[in-house]
Amino acid sequence: MKIEMHHRFDAPIDKVWAMFGDPKSHITKFEKMGHHDVEVVSEETTDDSLHIVITRNVDIDGIPGFAKKFIKPTNTVVSDDHWQRRSETECGGEFTLDTKGVPMAIHGFTQVTAAGDQSDYDVTVELKVNVPLIGGKLEGFGKGIVEKQLAQEFELGDDWLASH
Repeated sequence: MKIEMHHRFDAPIDKVWAMFGDPKSHITKFEKMGHHDVEVVSEETTDDSLHIVITRNVDIDGIPGFAKKFIKPTNTVVSDDHWQRRSETECGGEFTLDTKGVPMAIHGFTQVTAAGDQSDYDVTVELKVNVPLIGGKLEGFGKGIVEKQLAQEFELGDDWLASH
């Protein structure tokens, strides 16, 4: 299942890159989203790239009955993010999310492009569930979680940019 979301940051590309290239912004984002036991597993930073792997525990509310066999109320999630400054007008990257013990694979791409004093942020997520019969239902439930998390990330990005 493909999920595409768009957001416009009220900040120029250099400021947006400073946020996405800063490991602290990612840690702060997850903590403010209510994730707990946030831990940086590895981090490699250069002037024009960031590769960061973060593990954290994420609480999921409202798990429907059909999904309770596969998704627990608290899940360990490992995110592996690669960010690059591609040019003066663009940055972006690729990420994977591994939810331990859940038969769901999430892989995505990000792109930020300059729009004058603002920046356009596009996220494309591929969500795959490997469960016969109810896989489609699980994908639908997962889609709701992904969209909610991305909306929170957009809002927290706006907050970070406004305060830094």
